Amino acid sequence: MSSGSNSGGLMSSAGLVRYFDSEDRDAIAMSPKTVLAFCVLFGTFVQILSLTVA
Repeated sequence: MSSGSNSGGLMSSAGLVRYFDSEDRDAIAMSPKTVLAFCVLFGTFVQILSLTVA
């Protein structure tokens, strides 16, 4: 086998896996229920606004 442009593929992708698997401790953590509730409330607010403006 000759060393071509495909050499080191697994080595380079291993660093990306380690990067994306690590969690940042300074990041804001929100539960999925909180995000869903916010989206429903925001959607309701937009619908009410569109009824009052139009």
